[in-house]
Amino acid sequence: MKPKPVVITRSFRSASVKAILLLLTFTGYSAIAQQAVKKSTAPKKKAVASASKSLIPKEHTEWRDFGGGPDHSKFVDFTQINKQNVTQLQPALIYSTANDKTGYRFNPIIVDNVMYVIAKNGSLVAVNATTGKEIWIHTNMRIGQRGINFWQSPDKKQKRLIVTIGQTLQEIDAIIGLSILSFGNNGSVDLKQGLDRDPSLFRVAASTSPGHVYKNLIIVGSSPGENLFSGPGHVRAFNILTGKQEWIFHTIPMPGEPGYETWGNKDSYKYVGAINTWGEISVDEKNGIAFFPLGSPTYDYDGADRVGKGLYGNCLLALDARTGKHLWHFQLVHHDMWDYDVTAAPQLITVMHKGKKVEAVAVAGKGGYLFAFNRLTGAPLWPIEERPVPKSDMPDENAWPTQPFQPQLPPFDRHQVTVDDMNPYLSPAKKEALTKRLLAAKSAPFQPLSDKYEVLSNPGSVGGANYGNTAANPDKGLVYVMFQEVSDFYLLKKRSDQPQGRGQGGAFAGNAKGQIAYAQYCQTCHGADRAGTAENGGAPTLLTLAGRVDQTNFKSVLSSGRGRMPSFPHLEDSTVNAIYAYLVPPAGGRGGRGGRGGAGAAEPVIDGPVVASGGAPMPAGAAGGGFGGGGMKDYPEGYTGKKVQFVEAHNWGDNPGNILSPPWCGIAAYDLNKGIMKWRIGLGDDAQSGTKGMGLNNGTQNHGMVITKSGLVFATCKDGKLRAIDADNGKVIWEYDLGRDANGIPAIYKENGREYLVVCATGGLTDKTKAEADVPKGYIAFALPEKK
Repeated sequence: MKPKPVVITRSFRSASVKAILLLLTFTGYSAIAQQAVKKSTAPKKKAVASASKSLIPKEHTEWRDFGGGPDHSKFVDFTQINKQNVTQLQPALIYSTANDKTGYRFNPIIVDNVMYVIAKNGSLVAVNATTGKEIWIHTNMRIGQRGINFWQSPDKKQKRLIVTIGQTLQEIDAIIGLSILSFGNNGSVDLKQGLDRDPSLFRVAASTSPGHVYKNLIIVGSSPGENLFSGPGHVRAFNILTGKQEWIFHTIPMPGEPGYETWGNKDSYKYVGAINTWGEISVDEKNGIAFFPLGSPTYDYDGADRVGKGLYGNCLLALDARTGKHLWHFQLVHHDMWDYDVTAAPQLITVMHKGKKVEAVAVAGKGGYLFAFNRLTGAPLWPIEERPVPKSDMPDENAWPTQPFQPQLPPFDRHQVTVDDMNPYLSPAKKEALTKRLLAAKSAPFQPLSDKYEVLSNPGSVGGANYGNTAANPDKGLVYVMFQEVSDFYLLKKRSDQPQGRGQGGAFAGNAKGQIAYAQYCQTCHGADRAGTAENGGAPTLLTLAGRVDQTNFKSVLSSGRGRMPSFPHLEDSTVNAIYAYLVPPAGGRGGRGGRGGAGAAEPVIDGPVVASGGAPMPAGAAGGGFGGGGMKDYPEGYTGKKVQFVEAHNWGDNPGNILSPPWCGIAAYDLNKGIMKWRIGLGDDAQSGTKGMGLNNGTQNHGMVITKSGLVFATCKDGKLRAIDADNGKVIWEYDLGRDANGIPAIYKENGREYLVVCATGGLTDKTKAEADVPKGYIAFALPEKK
């Protein structure tokens, strides 16, 4: 009989201690509060102290940062769980989030037998990684939900968690759970400051993904959005001890800086936005190099106001991690018009190339190609060809005449779509309708968008490789790419022809605009009556979600996706506001919860060892996630250049889901010693056809991987199953039905000689025949049976 996993749902809470700590924390007496914690938790001293006994972390032996470590390889030097015994894995611990109203997309941090997670309705929680016992809870955090960063001093007396709350960077004492008020300005750094652009001209500067730690620096990107007049995506580094901004690199070059001439307009740096790292940064600690995958410039689908190549849009950018100095770059897409952000973590590997050992970096993009370079010099490992691509027929659009192709490495996505590529599982009526659209559309790699006909692009804007979708075995030169083959039909329309709400200001944009936006982006899955549609397996969660969360978290879910729902990272704030207002009309000035966005519902009472709430005080205007107005509305005064006049009219609402034959989602493995694709498999089961290895209908993103030295690839995907795959040949060795979507990147750690694989299984049910209460929800840690 299999032993039952430990399930942790509640812990004892001292109300008096909580009250004292909250009073001391919010009155600024951080040192006194810390002493109070030490005294009040004396009986628990052994549990907390145990977090200080292990050795200094070694590369690939701890899950000490987002994606496993600074190199973001998601690789561990573990061999206990291997191909012979992986089928014996079973849940050993479940830290439950069953009482939480929403799910999370979190990659846990595990150091010194302490696991840091989001739970308890948005709280940051430290739990014992082998027993699940809660150590401390910091409630009402509202931090970026993909993950956090961890730093500790060489003597391990200081341990800090680095988080984003609203538009601020903050730090939490990882031992006691309190905000570190000596960091920044009374505990927070306003990320809207220091970007060399008037902060009143943009609304968002924080990132939806964590940065990475390098020595005493935290290196960060941002998620300003990619709509017209979004904020700049400059990358920065802050001092972990003081909060001081140590350096900035302008991803939109300023006058006199290299790359400024690639924009074709002297004022571009004043109004172009984005070119940001909202995905995953990788850091080469040995050589002191930070690698940034950079996204598209604004506006994604119309480049009339940006004439040239547009550096550093869609680049792999290598900077000196100490100073921010430019080392080299490579642009994967020139003058992007397809929203082909580069988001997945650049993989730092060592390969044998032409008889020599080479330190290399490989980057996978949304466009479906993998590129590989010498990590130190930026020289391609194999020749990259600039090939001619179609011209634009739009009057003010200057599509770049060539795009880079990598002939040596086979693409992981298809690029040419014909009738023969169509999905055989489509109904006859749907296949006939899509065939007509396909034959009438233009379809070619890098086909520019038009207002005269539809363009069918594969991959579409959420195809290819996205965040969380790359991993590596660094020493063996093996790179793994999760791919999505999701096509998009595009059609441009005049901005003046699009329905307008009440502008970007104000808390809500009005129900008329909300209804139109809902029909465009949401109705296909959620139905005209907002109750879900049978064709898509039922999707009523958007309505219930909007009734459960505040505006900021609603935007976070739309930006990152949830369960079956794809991500909408580039919707304007005014559009998200309008959809939110349409779903949940404001009543009595409804705002954010717990005072975050106005007078809202009180925060729920959290059981357990609560030590603080709400993080550090935030400067005015930095609390929200871009809601509440502000922002640039038009080109700078005196601007005489061409202007963006078009928008992509139906990127989501009219798209058909999976028009292609399967597999739609999967993993491709590359051996970059030989420059070959070793194998490519489908990943996931389709909910409608039941065919193996297809991915879910309308699935747009698999979630993440863990690679082990023993030759295993652990992967989660939207069908709610955890799989172990043979890294040598792509064969699925073991799978476990979680019963719900595991949204976050998995993590793996070792404590007391036992290896644990943990998944964030907090999403929606994937088996609709089961009751919510019958399927475990939480952080589920798998391990081999203990030896008796």
